[in-house]
Order: sequence, then structure tokens, then C-alpha cells
Amino acid sequence: MTRARPTLITTQRCASSRRSVRLCAQPVKRRRPSMRSAAAALFPCVIAVLLHWFGWTERTALLLGFGSADNQKAVHEVLVGVLSARHHHELRQAIRDTWLGYLKHHPHFQKRVMVKFIIGEHGCSVPEEDREDPYSCSLLNLTETAAGQEMAILSVPDTSALVPSDVSAVSLDFKVLHSVVITQLGVFPNGPRDDFKGNVTVRLFQVDQEEPVVTARFSTLSPGTRVGGMFYKPVEQFILPKGFEGTLLWEAQDSTGLMSVNTSAVHLNNGGGVLKFGSIEEGTLPHRSALGFPGLAGGFTFSVYDVQVLSELLRGRAGRQRIRAAQLREEDQALREESIRHGDMVFVDVVDTYRNVPLKLLQFYKWLVLHPITSQTSFSRSVGNADFNLLLKTDDDCYIDVDAVLLKTERKRLSQSSLWWGNFRQNWAVDRVGKWQELEYASPAYPAFACGSGYVVSRDLVEWLASNAQHLKAYQGEDVSMGIWMAAVGPRKYQELRRSLRLRLDRTLTRHVNVVHVHNEHSTDGLEISVLVFLTFSPTHQYETLIMFTCPLYARSVIGLIHTPAL
Repeated sequence: MTRARPTLITTQRCASSRRSVRLCAQPVKRRRPSMRSAAAALFPCVIAVLLHWFGWTERTALLLGFGSADNQKAVHEVLVGVLSARHHHELRQAIRDTWLGYLKHHPHFQKRVMVKFIIGEHGCSVPEEDREDPYSCSLLNLTETAAGQEMAILSVPDTSALVPSDVSAVSLDFKVLHSVVITQLGVFPNGPRDDFKGNVTVRLFQVDQEEPVVTARFSTLSPGTRVGGMFYKPVEQFILPKGFEGTLLWEAQDSTGLMSVNTSAVHLNNGGGVLKFGSIEEGTLPHRSALGFPGLAGGFTFSVYDVQVLSELLRGRAGRQRIRAAQLREEDQALREESIRHGDMVFVDVVDTYRNVPLKLLQFYKWLVLHPITSQTSFSRSVGNADFNLLLKTDDDCYIDVDAVLLKTERKRLSQSSLWWGNFRQNWAVDRVGKWQELEYASPAYPAFACGSGYVVSRDLVEWLASNAQHLKAYQGEDVSMGIWMAAVGPRKYQELRRSLRLRLDRTLTRHVNVVHVHNEHSTDGLEISVLVFLTFSPTHQYETLIMFTCPLYARSVIGLIHTPAL
């Protein structure tokens, strides 16, 4: 079948009328365009395509799946360091199954983002029951004690060791490592004939409590009983349990003043390890909440409570040590297999405890920028330097919104040097007791520090920390330690304004997790938040929907459980 030649509408003069111009419908013969005319016609199009291509940001191309991974920079834009405890296998796997898995399966993020879990190479060899507290690896060094035996923390047979105190209030801090009962409070003699003159009040406080547990008052008319170079008065007996932290305070109520002792000339009796005393050396800087200057203006007597429990604890120590050694061998083997299987773990030369987290972080920074590529650890097969622009530190119970991090670094141009980006806390009071107990930092408040759940620092700051690691003192937490260290540098702080709900992800819910849906919403204040919906299985409900709100940097937020019927 022969197609008819198309008819074009042209403007031309018709033969019937030379003076008028009208539209005539008639066949027009096509001319083959020359190469020059074709090039001229295509030139504007080529220019437009090139301008469009170069104007298309790398971010858009990557997120839409365009571009080649081979063309990406060799330097990682962001290196994510995830602090993780040795036994947190399930939390690490939950990360690999969620946001880390997303990175690994997205070819365009493989060279932009690197993720490493930071693990302490050494487990604590002390069984949990034999540690001073759950946060360290210090051995609870206890010995057998006779039942009902009353002991004094010190005796002063030679009063020449006593000197007048320069202050009217002296205090002694102590911690109870096994239950005790305080029986008497005492004060040093201050009279010319080793008698007692004046008015002195001795009180026992629980740390950070305003009301004393017990009180004894000494006066010229009522000095108490003299025993071993000290005047004592009995007090109401209370059981001070393991973990009790107390302060003994001596206060002079008149000009007679207190007598103190040369601390180098006396030895404090800890009752076979049931008590641990704070520093009383001359020149010790008092803590912000100290009620008096560190020292001794007297003492107290005590007895060990429930000696039978103490004896059973000591008898079972050898067996617990054997069990703990076997646990460490199994843990080491499991970590080796995990490291070989995933290749995303860095082992640093630190005993893996909470108190050592600041040192753990510094060792990781040294591994990043100082160690040669050929260095090896006992577990990892290939460790060495890493090239990166920004480092994001987080914990193993956090979700990282990688897309939001990369997008914000580009939009806000957060790749410059001396950058510290996070959710900062200002004028945070120094804790005196508990998990975040700080005894080394004497100021009442910490310098500004970023919340430990997640913060970003530029490479030059990581290099400074690594190079000066041997001079940096580790404090009770890595977040406050980082704030103290950075106060010496003065980096440019970028405050993260978006809200972050930081409840920890329940570790029991990380065993059977599948990402079902991801979408974005806007909160009432207009801030965009990502919502991840996880589907988990539980014995009581066939299916549960777990909703996690995430922020640009991180989230620890399990907002709630919505029980849904079986699918």
C-alpha cells in the first residue's frame, strides 16, 4: 500500500492572482537538509542538554538511581562510628537489617558513607557480682570479717599528728561496697591537755541529700567517750546498703575550731574492703557539692552487716571466675565470627566497660587517622586508615537517617573544617552520684556538649583528638568528655534544631524486625519527621506495629506499640 505524500499549508502566491497572497493547499517537495544546517539546528539543543546535566546535582542523580558508583569520590563524605558493647550482637544485627542494610544495597552510597562498629577488644574478666559497680571492671576486693566486730576507720595514738584546721568545715566522702552499720561518730581532741573544748557538730549525709542520716554534737560539757585518741558518741544505727555514698561532715560552731590530722601519717581502715574512701590528701580540690574541704577532723566506728552473705560471696568467687573465663572465650569466638562475616567492626585496645567509653572513642579516632593501613587486630582481618570528610558518632541503639544527614550537609554546606554539629546541652549540672557520677571534674557545670546519641565532627577535629589522645583526660561519659576536650579547641558549633525523642529501642524487640513502611510527616510545629513502621512478632500478640520517629541525625525513639490484628 502506497502512502500519500503529506500536504503542507504554505504561504505563496497563487497563479490565478499575482497581486494577492492567500493560503494554498498543495504538495510541497521535501529537501534533504545539509550537514551544516543540521548542526546549526542541533547546537542549541546540545548546549541545553549540557547545561541541564551539569546543573543536575549529584544528590538528585544518586537518589534517583542515576550515575555510576565508579565516578564517586574515593573519600567518604561521612564515616559513621557506632559505639557498641561486645555482647550487643542483636543490636548490631538490627542496624545491619535496617539503615546499614539500606546503605549496602544502594550502590551510590557505598563510597559516600562508611560504617564501623567500635568494640572494646577486651572483655571484663571480673564477674558482675564481684565488681565494685556495674559500670567499671574494678574488683570488689573483700576479705572475711568477724561477725559483730566493731571497727574504727582510724586511731590516733599520738596526738602530735594533729594540727589546727584552717577551715571550719571538713568532710570525708566514702562509698559502701558491702552493707555496714555506723555505730558511733567521733571528733579529735582540741584542748591543751588532749581534752575537748568548744562546740562541734558531726553529721552523716547521703550524698545530694539535705537531711542528715545521723548527727552527734560535742561540747565542752558533753565531749563523749575518749577511745584511741578520739572522742566518740553513739548514734542511732542504720544499715547502709551496698552502693550507699555518704559524706561525714565536721563543723565548728565557735572560734575554738577543729583539729585535723596529717593524712600521710594515718591509715584508714576500710573493714576488709567494705568501705571506699574519697581523697583526703592536702590540696585536694573540693567537689561542687562538697559540704566542707576534704580532710579528717575525726572518724566513726562501724560493723559489717550480714557477715554470712559476705562469706558466701567470697566462697563462690573462684567458681564465678571460671564461669566468667569460659564466657569470655565464647564471646571472643562469637566476635571473631561476626567480624569475619560482616567486616564492619573495629576492635580497640580497651576493656569494654561503660566507664571506658571515652577511651574507647579516642582509640577509635587514633585508628582512623594515625594507624598505618597494614595494622592488624586480633579479630579484624583488614583495618587501617579511612578517608572521610565528616565523622558521625552514634550508639548501637540509634537509627541513622542517612539521606537527611547527606542532604543537610549539602544544603547547609556543613563540610568545612572545625565543625561540630549536634544537639547541644548548655550549663548541664555535674552529677555526683549514680551512673553519670563525676568525681574528677570540679566545676558545677559542664561546658557545652552534644548529646551522645549522635553528633558530627569534621576530620580536622578528629585528627586533633587522635594526636592529643595521650594528654586528654577521660571523664565519666564520652559526651561530656567530648565537650571538655572541645572547649580547648573552640570549634564552630552547629545546633540541631529538630526535636529528637531519645528513648532507647527495646532490645527484646530487635530479634524479628522487618521494615514494612517508611514515610515522612510534618509535626505540629512544621518540622519534617520520618516515621518507620516495623512489624514484629511477639508471644502475646501475633503481630505488633512498632513506630519509630527519626530525626535528621538519629533517633532512639520508640513512640509506642500499636497492636494490630493478625495479617
